[in-house]
Amino acid sequence: MPREKVVRVWDEREVVYPPKRWRYLWEKREKALKIMERLSQFDPQLYGSVARGDVRKDSDIDIFIPIKVPSYLIELALEGLVRRRKIVMATPWHLIKGVIEIDEETTVTFPLIEPTDRELEFYRWGGMIDLWGVKTRERVPGVNKKLILIIPTERGHIEREVVGRESEVAKILGVSIDIVTERVHVLMRRDRIGRTGIYLNEEVPDWMSFEEALKIIADRDPNVRKKVRERGGV
Repeated sequence: MPREKVVRVWDEREVVYPPKRWRYLWEKREKALKIMERLSQFDPQLYGSVARGDVRKDSDIDIFIPIKVPSYLIELALEGLVRRRKIVMATPWHLIKGVIEIDEETTVTFPLIEPTDRELEFYRWGGMIDLWGVKTRERVPGVNKKLILIIPTERGHIEREVVGRESEVAKILGVSIDIVTERVHVLMRRDRIGRTGIYLNEEVPDWMSFEEALKIIADRDPNVRKKVRERGGV
């Protein structure tokens, strides 16, 4: 998917969805629901555009488990669906996560170390709903990669610029002002200089657990090792 640039054009506008867009949304929701039901004991959360509703045909289905649990339990719940497994870490200061790819558009992500409140807020920033919300067709507000706040409506959604109304956005999303200012800074910097790459993005071999792979990485990488020691990893 091409990189999306920050938009600063309007103050507010309404977007009305055509039938095709509604169809994309509910098809992706149905797919997410089947996976989340398998993971129900881990409080799975759907986040991003499929939680907000502003999907496109090529929108990803992103599911996040907000608690640290042994990875084999997640893999058992997803037995027969796992296509690829990775360990990712955006920067040396970010959460270390396991990622299970189900198919080309669907991933399940989970923390390999204890997540902080700020790291969990990142998912609420983009819009996040639980299993019951998916079952009841709830849609939630969240901010997209263009720094536009998406507020669902019966006909589609309202779009508002985030820059200049950070406090309002924090209140609507139920997150701290700190996460809003952080994301504004990160996305505007990325818009100016481009994406600088991800710190860690390593595939986990089929015969190895996520925890074993993380230990190998931590043994050679002091930044990863420090995070694991601080936050109760392997």
